[in-house]
Amino acid sequence: MLAGMASAGKTLFWLLALALGATACRPDQIEHIKDTKRIGAETANWEVKRIMPKELLKSARWAGDSLTATADTLLRQTMARELAAGGVAQAMDYCRPETYRAVDSLAGVFKATARRVSERPRNAAQQMTLSADAMRTDTTRTVTRESQEVFFYQRPIVLNNALCLRCHGEVGKDIAPADYALIKKQFPQDQATGYRLGQPMGAWQLSLRRDGVAEFWTMKTRKKWKEHKMPKLF
Repeated sequence: MLAGMASAGKTLFWLLALALGATACRPDQIEHIKDTKRIGAETANWEVKRIMPKELLKSARWAGDSLTATADTLLRQTMARELAAGGVAQAMDYCRPETYRAVDSLAGVFKATARRVSERPRNAAQQMTLSADAMRTDTTRTVTRESQEVFFYQRPIVLNNALCLRCHGEVGKDIAPADYALIKKQFPQDQATGYRLGQPMGAWQLSLRRDGVAEFWTMKTRKKWKEHKMPKLF
């Protein structure tokens, strides 16, 4: 009798084990890996890819446009604020966007050195002859590879903001004589007056290192995971 009970117990145990095993293997109980598309995109982002010379030139233009557009936007905002707060006397010390912290930080990302040059500069240290072809319009770009490790970027600086006339327009008309006296005191060799709206004033020039340009290409072209919005229920 005891042997029969033992045999029945073993049979019951194996039946339970088989039942649990079958339940565990049901397809709807299997936990799949989530976000496989995102994981695939991230994996692709870290793949080593060869960047061709023409792609590096394109990336140098992207980086130059991004840095100079940021600098010009910050310059407009800063000059508007400072002119409103204290006029030309307070604003003229801020007309150096290449030294702004945000611009310097972005230049660090691109491994770039930025400067502004002009044939008629306010600061004599920025004096430079610029070709007419390179200054045709504000959409003109000069992008070249100076060496294996260095790219050169240049684009015109055009006076498109009427506020700039308060320091760079016609003396006695746009610039108050008292304000120009302050400008001449700080910049005795000033030539940066007499400009009109829409006129080129000079150029941005950037020197960019190859590793910074290559990194920017990777940042701009990597795949991005886009979250899918849930459908509207009502």
